[in-house]
Amino acid sequence: MYLITVFGNLLIILAVSLDSHLHTPMYFFLSNLSFVDICFTSTTIPKMLWNIQTQSQVIIYEGCITQMYFYILFAELDDILLTVMAYDRYVAICHPPHYMVIMNLRLCGLLVLISWVLIALYSLLHSLMVLRLSCPEMQIPHFFCELSQVVQLASSDTFLNNIVMYFAAVLMGVGPFAGILYSYSKIVSCICKITSAQGKYKAFSTCVSHLFVVSLFYFTALGVYLSSAATHTSHSSTIASVMYTVVTPLLNPFNYSLRNKDIKGALKRFYFMPSLKDQIP
Repeated sequence: MYLITVFGNLLIILAVSLDSHLHTPMYFFLSNLSFVDICFTSTTIPKMLWNIQTQSQVIIYEGCITQMYFYILFAELDDILLTVMAYDRYVAICHPPHYMVIMNLRLCGLLVLISWVLIALYSLLHSLMVLRLSCPEMQIPHFFCELSQVVQLASSDTFLNNIVMYFAAVLMGVGPFAGILYSYSKIVSCICKITSAQGKYKAFSTCVSHLFVVSLFYFTALGVYLSSAATHTSHSSTIASVMYTVVTPLLNPFNYSLRNKDIKGALKRFYFMPSLKDQIP
């Protein structure tokens, strides 16, 4: 599953990079999402596979903090990029004549850069908050160093850490999700105003892949974690983590390649390019 995730997302990045037809804001954000998905799974799965192979579940303290930092970084970047992609679809459908003017190269690059800087600082804050804690025994009932699990092991006062975690969960969870809902409320309103059925279908088809990814990400990350919090079992928490750290990045390449004619066309052109070059005298 890990190899399929990595190679699938690499194919999307390759297709977007090499095909000039895909040099648009929509596919620029998609290639960034694919890169983040590769990094997201790579923060946890290789270590887990190594633990399974060696029958050892040991991780050094510095490695645990490092893993936690990058896990938070790429998980939140996934969230922010999905919100930016929703705004991109809103501009494309609701303001098509001005799309390339509004979503220019400078704005797209700036949105991605700001996302990286803000989330890097956000992740650093959580890591520094954990470093101030005293953890005499580090036996985490999980397959990676998950923030809440590490905080629960602390013997010192964790009140401030819990306040920061809950506030951040609302800010970085509810905030972007509200932005996505607002964008799609405007999109639905614009689609309803289109008179032709073909026009409605064309407008909606550009959002299907993104809607699928958003639903998968939020329903696994939020819905399953809420149920695990209610049962208070590490098994439920582990299942929840596997769902959105392994399954969601695995399905994204299939979703965007199988549902998207442009990506399929780019991959076909890339596949047949060597054979065409061999035929040219």
